[in-house]
Amino acid sequence: MEENKEELIKLAFEKTSLSASERSSSWKLFKIMAEFVQGFDKLESIGPCVTIFGSARTKPEDKFYKMATDIAYKLTKKGYGIITGGGPGIMEAGNKGAKEGGGTSVGLNIELEFEQHANPYIDIDKSINFDYFFVRKVMFMKFSQGFIVMPGGFGTFDEFFEAVTLIQTKKIAAFPIVLVGREYYGGLVEWIKKVMLEEGTISEKDLSIFQLVDTADEAVEIINNFYSKYVLKPNF
Repeated sequence: MEENKEELIKLAFEKTSLSASERSSSWKLFKIMAEFVQGFDKLESIGPCVTIFGSARTKPEDKFYKMATDIAYKLTKKGYGIITGGGPGIMEAGNKGAKEGGGTSVGLNIELEFEQHANPYIDIDKSINFDYFFVRKVMFMKFSQGFIVMPGGFGTFDEFFEAVTLIQTKKIAAFPIVLVGREYYGGLVEWIKKVMLEEGTISEKDLSIFQLVDTADEAVEIINNFYSKYVLKPNF
């Protein structure tokens, strides 16, 4: 494994001709454009959806897997579709709940060397594979009217803070972001308040961009209450 890493590092620093570099970049641009086109074509008519984020490593017997399934099921009964990252764990739970609720079940899968494979609960015509994380994140932001953030790792944190940043900077419409699990996320929220807020790197109003809950009913209620007051509209 270490030898492979060293080889990749060496290759990255090898000199290539400008023409070879230009050819590689040009073809990569076409691939990126193709992923954007595919995503927009498949998702533009899915209707109001909520994205559920969380760990790919969460097992079906875990309480958060069961809670994600419950949240997705209850949201579909309120008329929302469900978008996930398309893989196992919490993502699978979200798509499973959507399928059981008879709602739209979208999976935006990412090609990885480990962990990720498309789960079986995604609607056949709404399963999309991506090579590029940044293209995939655009799809989440563009086609979601809310985020449910279950316990997860670096990828989940990345997606959470991406959404918070875009709302904070008014690059997308404000929509509800719900962190689920006080025991899991409580320390993070306290750190944001005690360090970031006190240092002045965020403002008091930024804390209202997201909410922290412990139950499926609380999470669904936040989404529902938000849209009882606001008209759904595209994020950008």
